[in-house]
Amino acid sequence: MNETIAYLGLIEDEAILLDAAAIELAALDHPGVELKPYVALLNRMVTQLGSQHGDCDVPRERAEALSAVIVGHYGFRGDSQHYDDPANADLIAVMSRRRGLPVALAILYVALARRVGWEAQAINMPGHVLVRVGIGTDAVILDPFNGGEEVDGRRLAALLARVLGRGATLLPQHLAPMSNRTVLVRLLLNQATRAAQAGDTERALALYQRMTLIAPAGSGLWWERVRLEQALGRSSDARASLSAMLEITRDPDQRTHISAALDALPR
Repeated sequence: MNETIAYLGLIEDEAILLDAAAIELAALDHPGVELKPYVALLNRMVTQLGSQHGDCDVPRERAEALSAVIVGHYGFRGDSQHYDDPANADLIAVMSRRRGLPVALAILYVALARRVGWEAQAINMPGHVLVRVGIGTDAVILDPFNGGEEVDGRRLAALLARVLGRGATLLPQHLAPMSNRTVLVRLLLNQATRAAQAGDTERALALYQRMTLIAPAGSGLWWERVRLEQALGRSSDARASLSAMLEITRDPDQRTHISAALDALPR
């Protein structure tokens, strides 16, 4: 089934449609589920946003419009009661339950904004994905997990302190926009982390296989995939993964490391 998402690793990042890609990823865990209702829901949300708020021309108005549609009309919110439920990072389940993790909800905000021609980015805040609407000094930052509320400087500092500790300094990289691939990988990584914590190595491996498929340049993802394959006693699979890394890696030090790992595998 992974073949259906293979194209995501081959196209330019800008060509990835976040919402469509996230639904395709979720569909791998819902064999036989009809996707048309979820696509139709997204289309209704886009239509409502465009028809009722299409004339908004400043970032704050657009941010408020996104929250009005996504939260006010459709009821999407963060799942604070069952935060670690893997369903919160599965866009099909998120759309059914109207609850999810910050990264899953951020996908809805960013995708809807882009579909009506507005500038929007997911922001790589440590431990908590945010959404920036607009660019430059007029841009507005929203928290998709907390009802699409605007996040000011004080709130940003509080979020950072919660993850990195008191006294942490807000740096430019904390508000760096995420690429489309990075958003999708973070979505899958949430599920993989929970699977690993639950001791489900098979599930964690399946998710890392998807991550390396859509983000083949992610060396860290490949190394974790190899580790999981070895943990399951699949030396031939680990060898194939390391060989794939050699094909896409040009860094001499990395190639030496990969070759050493290959030589260490039992034959």
